[in-house]
This record gives sequence, C-alpha cells and structure tokens, in this order.
Amino acid sequence: MDESKHFKTKPGFMTANLSVYRKIRQLQIYQKSSPTKAERIIWHYLRNKNIGYRIRRQHIIDRFIVDFVCLSKKLVIEIDGKIHLKQKKYDALRTEILNYLGFQVIRFSNDEIYQDPEAVAIKIKTILDNIF
Repeated sequence: MDESKHFKTKPGFMTANLSVYRKIRQLQIYQKSSPTKAERIIWHYLRNKNIGYRIRRQHIIDRFIVDFVCLSKKLVIEIDGKIHLKQKKYDALRTEILNYLGFQVIRFSNDEIYQDPEAVAIKIKTILDNIF
C-alpha cells in the first residue's frame, strides 16, 4: 500500500467520524480557505497560542466541522451569523452531540466579535483557564 496516499486520507486527529470524514473533508478545506469576516477577526486573537492555548479552526469532530476548538481543553468555539437564527434546533442537537463526546460548546455572535473582539478573546481565555 502506498503510505503517502494513506496518510492524506486519514485525519491527523482522531476526532472525526471516519465513516463520514472523506465526505466532509472537502467542505472543511473550503471553509478553512474561506473564513467569514467574524472568523478572520477572532482568529487574529486566537492563532499562534495568542491566548495561551493551541486553537484549531474548521476542525472536524465526529460528523461536524466546528469553527474553532481547543482540543486539550475540549472546548468548541462557535461563531454564529444570521443563519443560526434559522437553525436553532440543529445547533441545539449539534451541541448536545458534542457535549456527549466530551466537548463544551460556547457561542458568540458575529455582532459580539465586530463590537469588541478583544473582549471575546478574553472571555475565551478565561473559560479555558477555568477548565480542568
């Protein structure tokens, strides 16, 4: 078996559901290369351990692509745009499944990030500091 081909089809972290990984990998690549304005703004504060923790963006967990995650603390950070107003049931189910998998989920609206991204970053850091 060609090991280089095998490596490219296997996720780097085993948080993905392997039965759906190949199906959502292309979407994940697209979302990572096309962040929303709010995601770009908050990523400036979260990347390179700026808040003291390694944060991944557009990471696959089970069958979902989460906006941001700190794997070591099992904290998912979601940025909610207007679309989320129409999908509250789906978001609740998704949060329930992520909770079941051991992840805590926190959400911020685009408006919160636009108004004061530094305050959002401080809230995220405070939450991470208090997870044991």
